[in-house]
Amino acid sequence: MLRYLLKKGLILLVSLWCVITGTFFLMHAIPGDPFIGDRMIPQEVMDSLYAYYGLDQPLWVQYAKYLKGILTLDLGPSIVYQGRSVNQFIQEGFPVSARVGLQALCLAIPSGVMLGTWAALKRAEWQDASAMVISTLGVSVPNFVFASLLQFIFCVKLHWLPVARWGTFAHTILPTISLAALPTAFIARLTRSNMVEVLQQDYIRTAKAKGLPLLRIAMKHGLRNALLPVISYLGPVTTQILTGSFMIEKIFAIPGLGQWMIHSIAGRDYPMILGLTIFFSCFLIVAMFIVDVVYSLIDPRIRNAN
Repeated sequence: MLRYLLKKGLILLVSLWCVITGTFFLMHAIPGDPFIGDRMIPQEVMDSLYAYYGLDQPLWVQYAKYLKGILTLDLGPSIVYQGRSVNQFIQEGFPVSARVGLQALCLAIPSGVMLGTWAALKRAEWQDASAMVISTLGVSVPNFVFASLLQFIFCVKLHWLPVARWGTFAHTILPTISLAALPTAFIARLTRSNMVEVLQQDYIRTAKAKGLPLLRIAMKHGLRNALLPVISYLGPVTTQILTGSFMIEKIFAIPGLGQWMIHSIAGRDYPMILGLTIFFSCFLIVAMFIVDVVYSLIDPRIRNAN
């Protein structure tokens, strides 16, 4: 197990370095200037700005300084929002995005597993067809369309919930449902397809021959094997949800990381774009590492094969 963890940890570090290096040089290769935009700035002011942010130095020097900053967890200052650092925006925005994301995950995982298991147990019946229609709609309908529909029904027509903004728990209900729709549908489809396959295995037939109820067989013997592909899917979807969905946060005016990424792109705030991209990527890679570890604990054959 230790050898497996060390190998995965080394891959994680190399992946992080590749993401940081690739993102840094791609950002500097993009045409345009973070200071000019549509404004006319005197050359003397431009030279001062470049010197202040260290952009007048050779690219390899900037790269070395940026790596040093990352090692000290310093992602640099924002260009657009002077006097504030990228770290401050992450500290303010990530807890908000994480709160909505955790609520969405807590809703999506059990709902998707139960829906998929129910569909597998009722295979070829109307319950199976209904569950698959629901999951197909969840996968097909974009989350911003679903979010707008929820706002129209529960806010405009019924006046049950606030349309947008951030404050009480009521403000998180619709964003949570909107974020949970897609992963719920995906998890349901994955669980259903794998549960159908598991229920046809010999050890399941043996359990049925002993007279055990089908639901008990599925929950006790089949669900563990059926959830392996679901666990693999949870890595990237957890990162996507916890770091904030750009469109959902924009629609509901949530002060999370998503809105800062949109604002930084619109304002050509290169340090902000670079810092948030690296933060998202690091979060994804770490999440995938955790998923690999959990996967190996559930199925020891994986770590033995490595």
